[in-house]
Amino acid sequence: MASDTNQPPHEDGSWAGDFDPFSDPEERRVLFAAFDSFRQYRRTAHMNTTHRRRQAFYALPSAHWQMLAEPPFSILDNLNKVDDAIDTNAEIADAIVAVGLDSFGLSANPDQDDPCKYWHGTATAGDVNKAHSTIRQFYRDWSSEGEAERAVCYDPVLQDLRNEFQTRRDSGEQVRVLVPGAGLGRLVFEICRAGFAAEGNEISYHQLLASSWVLNHTEGPGQHALHPFALHFSNLHSRTQQLQQVQIPDVHPGFAMQQAAESGPGQGFGTMSMSAADFVVLYTQPTNHETFDAVATVFFIDTAPNLIRYIEAIRNCLKPNGLWINVGPLLWHFEDGNPHRSTEGPETEGAGIGEPGNVEFTEDEVLCLVERMGFRIEARDGDRRPCGYIQDPDSMLGNFYFPSHWVARKSLGA
Repeated sequence: MASDTNQPPHEDGSWAGDFDPFSDPEERRVLFAAFDSFRQYRRTAHMNTTHRRRQAFYALPSAHWQMLAEPPFSILDNLNKVDDAIDTNAEIADAIVAVGLDSFGLSANPDQDDPCKYWHGTATAGDVNKAHSTIRQFYRDWSSEGEAERAVCYDPVLQDLRNEFQTRRDSGEQVRVLVPGAGLGRLVFEICRAGFAAEGNEISYHQLLASSWVLNHTEGPGQHALHPFALHFSNLHSRTQQLQQVQIPDVHPGFAMQQAAESGPGQGFGTMSMSAADFVVLYTQPTNHETFDAVATVFFIDTAPNLIRYIEAIRNCLKPNGLWINVGPLLWHFEDGNPHRSTEGPETEGAGIGEPGNVEFTEDEVLCLVERMGFRIEARDGDRRPCGYIQDPDSMLGNFYFPSHWVARKSLGA
Protein backbone atom coordinates (compact mmCIF):
# COMPACT_ATOMS: atom_id res chain seq x y z
CA MET A 1 0.00 0.00 0.00
CA ALA A 2 1.48 3.28 -1.04
CA SER A 3 -1.25 5.82 -0.51
CA ASP A 4 -0.11 9.13 0.92
CA THR A 5 -3.62 10.35 1.62
CA ASN A 6 -3.78 11.78 5.11
CA GLN A 7 -7.38 12.82 5.39
CA PRO A 8 -10.41 10.93 6.67
CA PRO A 9 -13.26 10.02 4.31
CA HIS A 10 -15.28 12.97 3.09
CA GLU A 11 -18.77 13.56 4.42
CA ASP A 12 -20.18 12.07 1.21
CA GLY A 13 -18.36 8.81 1.96
CA SER A 14 -15.59 9.10 -0.62
CA TRP A 15 -11.94 8.84 0.36
CA ALA A 16 -9.71 11.88 0.07
CA GLY A 17 -6.35 11.98 -1.68
CA ASP A 18 -5.18 11.26 -5.21
CA PHE A 19 -4.21 7.61 -4.70
CA ASP A 20 -6.15 5.16 -6.88
CA PRO A 21 -6.05 1.59 -5.47
CA PHE A 22 -7.66 0.28 -8.64
CA SER A 23 -4.69 1.32 -10.77
CA ASP A 24 -2.39 -1.32 -9.27
CA PRO A 25 -3.49 -4.98 -9.62
CA GLU A 26 -1.92 -6.09 -6.35
CA GLU A 27 -3.31 -3.14 -4.41
CA ARG A 28 -6.72 -3.78 -5.91
CA ARG A 29 -6.53 -7.46 -4.93
CA VAL A 30 -5.72 -6.60 -1.31
CA LEU A 31 -8.59 -4.10 -1.08
CA PHE A 32 -11.05 -6.49 -2.70
CA ALA A 33 -9.95 -9.32 -0.40
CA ALA A 34 -10.70 -7.14 2.62
CA PHE A 35 -14.20 -6.40 1.34
CA ASP A 36 -14.81 -10.05 0.51
CA SER A 37 -13.55 -11.29 3.88
CA PHE A 38 -16.10 -9.12 5.73
CA ARG A 39 -18.79 -10.28 3.28
CA GLN A 40 -17.92 -13.88 4.12
CA TYR A 41 -17.95 -13.34 7.89
CA ARG A 42 -21.46 -14.69 8.39
CA ARG A 43 -21.05 -17.79 6.24
CA THR A 44 -17.57 -18.74 7.43
CA ALA A 45 -18.41 -18.19 11.10
CA HIS A 46 -21.46 -20.44 10.86
CA MET A 47 -19.58 -23.07 8.87
CA ASN A 48 -16.45 -23.20 11.00
CA THR A 49 -18.07 -22.68 14.38
CA THR A 50 -21.52 -24.29 14.68
CA HIS A 51 -21.90 -26.44 11.57
CA ARG A 52 -18.84 -28.57 12.25
CA ARG A 53 -19.72 -28.82 15.93
CA ARG A 54 -23.16 -30.14 15.10
CA GLN A 55 -21.54 -32.74 12.87
CA ALA A 56 -19.20 -33.76 15.66
CA PHE A 57 -22.06 -33.77 18.17
CA TYR A 58 -24.18 -36.13 16.09
CA ALA A 59 -21.17 -38.38 15.60
CA LEU A 60 -21.38 -39.28 19.30
CA PRO A 61 -23.21 -42.46 20.28
CA SER A 62 -26.93 -41.82 20.02
CA ALA A 63 -27.57 -42.26 23.74
CA HIS A 64 -24.80 -39.79 24.51
CA TRP A 65 -25.87 -36.95 22.23
CA GLN A 66 -29.50 -37.37 23.26
CA MET A 67 -28.51 -36.95 26.92
CA LEU A 68 -26.41 -33.86 26.11
CA ALA A 69 -29.22 -32.36 24.04
CA GLU A 70 -31.41 -32.16 27.15
CA PRO A 71 -31.15 -29.79 30.12
CA PRO A 72 -29.02 -28.88 31.92
CA PHE A 73 -26.58 -29.28 28.99
CA SER A 74 -28.81 -28.30 26.04
CA ILE A 75 -25.82 -28.34 23.69
CA LEU A 76 -27.93 -27.96 20.55
CA ASP A 77 -29.84 -25.04 22.04
CA ASN A 78 -26.55 -23.34 22.83
CA LEU A 79 -25.33 -23.83 19.26
CA ASN A 80 -28.51 -22.12 18.09
CA LYS A 81 -27.76 -19.21 20.41
CA VAL A 82 -24.21 -19.03 19.04
CA ASP A 83 -25.69 -18.88 15.55
CA ASP A 84 -27.80 -15.92 16.65
CA ALA A 85 -24.69 -14.23 18.09
CA ILE A 86 -22.83 -14.80 14.81
CA ASP A 87 -25.68 -13.14 12.92
CA THR A 88 -25.51 -10.17 15.30
CA ASN A 89 -21.76 -9.80 14.73
CA ALA A 90 -22.28 -10.22 10.99
CA GLU A 91 -24.46 -7.11 10.97
CA ILE A 92 -21.33 -5.13 11.88
CA ALA A 93 -19.31 -6.86 9.16
CA ASP A 94 -22.07 -6.17 6.63
CA ALA A 95 -22.21 -2.51 7.65
CA ILE A 96 -18.45 -2.17 7.17
CA VAL A 97 -18.76 -3.65 3.68
CA ALA A 98 -21.70 -1.40 2.76
CA VAL A 99 -20.08 1.90 3.73
CA GLY A 100 -16.71 0.80 2.33
CA LEU A 101 -18.13 -0.15 -1.05
CA ASP A 102 -19.96 3.16 -1.22
CA SER A 103 -16.76 5.02 -0.35
CA PHE A 104 -14.89 3.38 -3.21
CA GLY A 105 -17.76 3.47 -5.69
CA LEU A 106 -18.15 -0.30 -5.86
CA SER A 107 -21.31 -2.37 -6.22
CA ALA A 108 -22.46 -4.98 -3.70
CA ASN A 109 -23.26 -7.23 -6.68
CA PRO A 110 -20.42 -6.57 -9.12
CA ASP A 111 -20.42 -7.52 -12.78
CA GLN A 112 -18.28 -10.64 -13.28
CA ASP A 113 -17.28 -9.36 -16.72
CA ASP A 114 -15.41 -6.44 -15.18
CA PRO A 115 -12.32 -7.85 -13.40
CA CYS A 116 -11.35 -4.37 -12.19
CA LYS A 117 -14.56 -4.16 -10.15
CA TYR A 118 -15.37 -7.81 -9.36
CA TRP A 119 -14.41 -8.33 -5.74
CA HIS A 120 -16.42 -11.44 -4.77
CA GLY A 121 -14.42 -14.60 -4.05
CA THR A 122 -11.06 -12.83 -3.67
CA ALA A 123 -10.52 -13.43 0.06
CA THR A 124 -8.15 -16.15 1.27
CA ALA A 125 -8.53 -18.02 4.56
CA GLY A 126 -6.00 -15.59 6.03
CA ASP A 127 -8.08 -12.62 4.90
CA VAL A 128 -11.19 -14.11 6.52
CA ASN A 129 -9.27 -14.63 9.77
CA LYS A 130 -8.33 -10.95 9.71
CA ALA A 131 -11.97 -9.98 9.32
CA HIS A 132 -12.92 -12.17 12.28
CA SER A 133 -10.19 -10.69 14.49
CA THR A 134 -11.08 -7.14 13.41
CA ILE A 135 -14.70 -7.63 14.47
CA ARG A 136 -13.52 -8.93 17.85
CA GLN A 137 -11.18 -5.97 18.23
CA PHE A 138 -14.16 -3.66 18.60
CA TYR A 139 -14.45 -5.14 22.10
CA ARG A 140 -11.03 -3.79 23.03
CA ASP A 141 -11.23 -0.40 21.37
CA TRP A 142 -14.89 0.62 21.31
CA SER A 143 -16.75 -1.04 24.20
CA SER A 144 -16.95 0.06 27.82
CA GLU A 145 -15.92 -3.47 28.82
CA GLY A 146 -12.64 -3.03 26.92
CA GLU A 147 -11.74 0.09 28.91
CA ALA A 148 -9.48 -1.89 31.28
CA GLU A 149 -7.26 -2.97 28.39
CA ARG A 150 -7.24 0.52 26.92
CA ALA A 151 -6.34 2.11 30.25
CA VAL A 152 -3.06 0.19 30.47
CA CYS A 153 -2.05 1.10 26.92
CA TYR A 154 -3.59 4.48 26.13
CA ASP A 155 -3.68 6.33 29.46
CA PRO A 156 0.13 6.54 29.77
CA VAL A 157 0.35 8.06 26.29
CA LEU A 158 -2.28 10.67 27.06
CA GLN A 159 -0.63 11.55 30.36
CA ASP A 160 2.80 11.92 28.74
CA LEU A 161 1.31 14.21 26.09
CA ARG A 162 -0.38 16.36 28.73
CA ASN A 163 2.79 16.57 30.81
CA GLU A 164 4.81 17.74 27.83
CA PHE A 165 2.40 19.84 25.77
CA GLN A 166 -0.60 20.92 27.86
CA THR A 167 0.62 24.51 28.23
CA ARG A 168 1.15 24.84 24.48
CA ARG A 169 -2.19 23.21 23.79
CA ASP A 170 -4.00 25.53 26.23
CA SER A 171 -2.44 28.56 24.59
CA GLY A 172 -4.03 27.53 21.30
CA GLU A 173 -0.91 26.17 19.65
CA GLN A 174 -1.44 23.13 17.45
CA VAL A 175 0.51 20.13 18.71
CA ARG A 176 0.78 17.39 16.07
CA VAL A 177 0.88 13.76 17.19
CA LEU A 178 1.43 10.76 14.91
CA VAL A 179 0.03 7.33 15.80
CA PRO A 180 1.53 4.58 13.62
CA GLY A 181 -0.42 1.33 13.51
CA ALA A 182 -3.60 3.18 14.44
CA GLY A 183 -5.85 0.12 14.08
CA LEU A 184 -9.49 0.94 14.81
CA GLY A 185 -8.67 4.55 15.62
CA ARG A 186 -9.49 4.73 19.33
CA LEU A 187 -6.13 6.15 20.43
CA VAL A 188 -6.22 8.66 17.58
CA PHE A 189 -9.69 9.68 18.74
CA GLU A 190 -8.62 10.00 22.40
CA ILE A 191 -5.59 12.13 21.47
CA CYS A 192 -7.86 14.32 19.36
CA ARG A 193 -10.36 14.54 22.23
CA ALA A 194 -7.52 15.70 24.49
CA GLY A 195 -7.07 18.69 22.16
CA PHE A 196 -4.13 17.59 20.04
CA ALA A 197 -3.87 17.31 16.26
CA ALA A 198 -3.79 13.53 15.81
CA GLU A 199 -2.81 11.70 12.65
CA GLY A 200 -3.21 7.94 12.51
CA ASN A 201 -1.37 5.70 10.10
CA GLU A 202 -2.49 2.20 9.13
CA ILE A 203 -1.55 -0.22 6.36
CA SER A 204 -4.31 -2.82 6.83
CA TYR A 205 -7.43 -2.31 4.74
CA HIS A 206 -9.35 -4.41 7.28
CA GLN A 207 -8.47 -1.91 10.00
CA LEU A 208 -8.96 1.12 7.77
CA LEU A 209 -12.43 0.07 6.62
CA ALA A 210 -13.52 -0.81 10.15
CA SER A 211 -12.12 2.38 11.70
CA SER A 212 -13.75 4.52 9.02
CA TRP A 213 -17.09 2.86 9.77
CA VAL A 214 -16.95 3.36 13.53
CA LEU A 215 -15.55 6.90 13.36
CA ASN A 216 -17.65 8.26 10.51
CA HIS A 217 -20.75 6.15 10.01
CA THR A 218 -22.15 4.98 13.35
CA GLU A 219 -25.15 7.03 14.44
CA GLY A 220 -24.88 7.03 18.22
CA PRO A 221 -23.38 5.41 21.31
CA GLY A 222 -24.26 1.77 21.99
CA GLN A 223 -25.93 1.42 18.61
CA HIS A 224 -24.50 -1.99 17.72
CA ALA A 225 -24.45 -5.26 19.68
CA LEU A 226 -21.34 -7.43 19.64
CA HIS A 227 -20.68 -10.92 21.03
CA PRO A 228 -16.87 -10.87 21.23
CA PHE A 229 -16.38 -14.37 22.66
CA ALA A 230 -19.24 -16.30 21.05
CA LEU A 231 -16.92 -18.27 18.79
CA HIS A 232 -14.81 -19.51 21.74
CA PHE A 233 -15.70 -22.86 23.30
CA SER A 234 -12.76 -23.49 25.63
CA ASN A 235 -11.95 -22.38 29.19
CA LEU A 236 -15.52 -21.29 29.92
CA HIS A 237 -17.19 -21.17 33.31
CA SER A 238 -20.66 -20.93 31.78
CA ARG A 239 -22.55 -20.46 28.52
CA THR A 240 -23.59 -17.01 29.73
CA GLN A 241 -19.93 -16.06 29.66
CA GLN A 242 -19.57 -17.31 26.09
CA LEU A 243 -22.60 -15.36 24.90
CA GLN A 244 -21.73 -12.09 26.63
CA GLN A 245 -23.00 -9.08 24.68
CA VAL A 246 -21.45 -5.63 24.63
CA GLN A 247 -22.59 -2.46 22.88
CA ILE A 248 -20.40 -0.40 20.55
CA PRO A 249 -19.32 2.29 20.28
CA ASP A 250 -19.19 3.17 23.96
CA VAL A 251 -18.43 6.76 22.94
CA HIS A 252 -19.77 8.22 19.72
CA PRO A 253 -17.17 10.49 18.08
CA GLY A 254 -19.69 13.01 16.78
CA PHE A 255 -21.56 13.25 20.07
CA ALA A 256 -18.30 13.61 22.00
CA MET A 257 -17.20 16.49 19.77
CA GLN A 258 -20.53 18.22 20.27
CA GLN A 259 -20.37 17.80 24.06
CA ALA A 260 -16.83 19.19 24.14
CA ALA A 261 -17.86 22.22 22.13
CA GLU A 262 -20.75 22.87 24.53
CA SER A 263 -18.47 22.59 27.57
CA GLY A 264 -16.87 25.93 26.89
CA PRO A 265 -13.41 27.28 25.99
CA GLY A 266 -10.46 24.95 26.30
CA GLN A 267 -12.59 21.82 25.88
CA GLY A 268 -12.59 21.64 22.09
CA PHE A 269 -11.30 18.75 20.03
CA GLY A 270 -8.11 18.82 18.06
CA THR A 271 -8.04 17.76 14.43
CA MET A 272 -8.03 14.13 13.32
CA SER A 273 -6.83 12.49 10.12
CA MET A 274 -5.72 9.07 8.89
CA SER A 275 -3.10 8.00 6.36
CA ALA A 276 -3.38 4.71 4.49
CA ALA A 277 0.21 3.77 3.78
CA ASP A 278 3.31 1.80 4.67
CA PHE A 279 4.63 3.67 7.70
CA VAL A 280 8.29 3.49 6.67
CA VAL A 281 7.68 4.54 3.08
CA LEU A 282 5.43 7.51 3.89
CA TYR A 283 7.15 8.96 6.94
CA THR A 284 10.69 8.86 5.60
CA GLN A 285 9.64 11.14 2.73
CA PRO A 286 10.94 14.73 2.69
CA THR A 287 7.37 16.04 2.87
CA ASN A 288 7.10 14.59 6.38
CA HIS A 289 10.49 15.80 7.59
CA GLU A 290 10.23 17.26 11.11
CA THR A 291 6.46 17.76 10.95
CA PHE A 292 5.32 16.15 14.24
CA ASP A 293 5.76 17.20 17.84
CA ALA A 294 5.27 13.66 19.12
CA VAL A 295 4.98 10.07 17.91
CA ALA A 296 3.03 7.52 19.96
CA THR A 297 3.73 3.85 19.22
CA VAL A 298 1.38 1.49 21.06
CA PHE A 299 1.70 -2.26 20.42
CA PHE A 300 3.52 -1.30 17.23
CA ILE A 301 7.31 -1.50 17.21
CA ASP A 302 7.32 -5.31 17.30
CA THR A 303 5.59 -5.35 13.90
CA ALA A 304 8.92 -4.23 12.38
CA PRO A 305 11.03 -6.82 10.59
CA ASN A 306 13.85 -4.26 10.75
CA LEU A 307 13.37 -1.91 13.71
CA ILE A 308 16.08 0.41 12.40
CA ARG A 309 13.75 1.39 9.55
CA TYR A 310 11.01 2.32 12.02
CA ILE A 311 13.42 4.41 14.08
CA GLU A 312 14.66 6.18 10.95
CA ALA A 313 11.07 7.05 10.01
CA ILE A 314 10.27 8.34 13.50
CA ARG A 315 13.49 10.36 13.59
CA ASN A 316 12.69 11.86 10.19
CA CYS A 317 9.16 12.97 10.99
CA LEU A 318 9.78 14.26 14.55
CA LYS A 319 10.72 17.87 15.15
CA PRO A 320 13.97 18.55 17.03
CA ASN A 321 13.34 17.83 20.73
CA GLY A 322 10.20 15.96 19.67
CA LEU A 323 8.85 13.22 21.92
CA TRP A 324 8.56 9.50 21.16
CA ILE A 325 6.21 7.68 23.53
CA ASN A 326 6.16 3.89 23.40
CA VAL A 327 3.90 1.36 25.10
CA GLY A 328 3.87 -2.30 24.17
CA PRO A 329 5.43 -5.75 24.30
CA LEU A 330 8.01 -7.31 22.01
CA LEU A 331 6.11 -10.08 20.25
CA TRP A 332 8.16 -9.89 17.08
CA HIS A 333 5.67 -10.52 14.28
CA PHE A 334 8.30 -11.70 11.83
CA GLU A 335 10.01 -14.18 14.15
CA ASP A 336 11.22 -17.22 12.17
CA GLY A 337 10.22 -15.40 9.01
CA ASN A 338 6.50 -16.05 9.58
CA PRO A 339 4.58 -12.92 10.61
CA HIS A 340 1.98 -13.36 13.33
CA ARG A 341 -0.01 -10.65 11.57
CA SER A 342 0.85 -10.39 7.90
CA THR A 343 0.83 -7.05 6.13
CA GLU A 344 -1.83 -6.15 3.63
CA GLY A 345 0.18 -4.36 0.99
CA PRO A 346 2.24 -5.75 -1.87
CA GLU A 347 5.63 -6.79 -0.56
CA THR A 348 7.95 -4.63 -2.61
CA GLU A 349 11.53 -5.63 -2.09
CA GLY A 350 13.67 -2.82 -0.75
CA ALA A 351 10.77 -0.65 0.38
CA GLY A 352 9.03 -0.46 3.70
CA ILE A 353 7.50 -3.45 5.43
CA GLY A 354 8.23 -5.71 2.46
CA GLU A 355 11.99 -5.25 2.69
CA PRO A 356 13.76 -8.61 3.20
CA GLY A 357 15.50 -9.51 6.44
CA ASN A 358 14.43 -9.38 10.05
CA VAL A 359 15.89 -9.38 13.54
CA GLU A 360 14.40 -9.69 17.05
CA PHE A 361 15.69 -7.54 19.92
CA THR A 362 15.46 -7.67 23.68
CA GLU A 363 14.07 -4.62 25.47
CA ASP A 364 17.56 -3.54 26.58
CA GLU A 365 18.75 -3.79 22.98
CA VAL A 366 15.77 -1.77 21.75
CA LEU A 367 16.58 1.06 24.15
CA CYS A 368 20.25 0.92 23.23
CA LEU A 369 19.36 1.11 19.54
CA VAL A 370 17.00 4.03 20.12
CA GLU A 371 19.76 5.99 21.87
CA ARG A 372 22.33 4.99 19.24
CA MET A 373 20.10 6.50 16.55
CA GLY A 374 19.71 9.99 17.92
CA PHE A 375 17.30 9.79 20.85
CA ARG A 376 17.67 10.25 24.59
CA ILE A 377 15.64 7.99 26.88
CA GLU A 378 14.03 10.33 29.41
CA ALA A 379 11.67 8.01 31.27
CA ARG A 380 11.22 4.29 31.68
CA ASP A 381 8.24 3.06 33.66
CA GLY A 382 9.12 0.21 36.00
CA ASP A 383 5.50 -0.42 37.00
CA ARG A 384 4.51 -3.12 34.53
CA ARG A 385 0.76 -3.56 34.66
CA PRO A 386 -0.59 -6.75 33.03
CA CYS A 387 -2.66 -6.23 29.92
CA GLY A 388 -4.71 -8.63 27.86
CA TYR A 389 -5.41 -8.21 24.18
CA ILE A 390 -9.10 -8.83 23.47
CA GLN A 391 -8.96 -11.04 26.56
CA ASP A 392 -12.10 -12.49 28.12
CA PRO A 393 -11.59 -11.47 31.76
CA ASP A 394 -13.63 -14.46 32.96
CA SER A 395 -11.75 -17.07 30.94
CA MET A 396 -9.98 -19.93 32.71
CA LEU A 397 -6.97 -19.12 30.52
CA GLY A 398 -5.41 -15.67 30.69
CA ASN A 399 -2.92 -14.46 28.09
CA PHE A 400 -1.33 -11.26 29.36
CA TYR A 401 1.40 -8.87 28.33
CA PHE A 402 3.46 -6.74 30.66
CA PRO A 403 4.04 -3.89 28.22
CA SER A 404 7.08 -1.67 28.32
CA HIS A 405 6.47 2.07 28.67
CA TRP A 406 9.23 4.54 27.90
CA VAL A 407 9.67 8.07 26.60
CA ALA A 408 12.49 9.23 24.35
CA ARG A 409 13.37 12.68 23.04
CA LYS A 410 14.89 13.37 19.65
CA SER A 411 18.29 14.95 20.13
CA LEU A 412 19.09 18.26 18.50
CA GLY A 413 20.87 17.66 15.23
CA ALA A 414 19.66 14.07 14.93
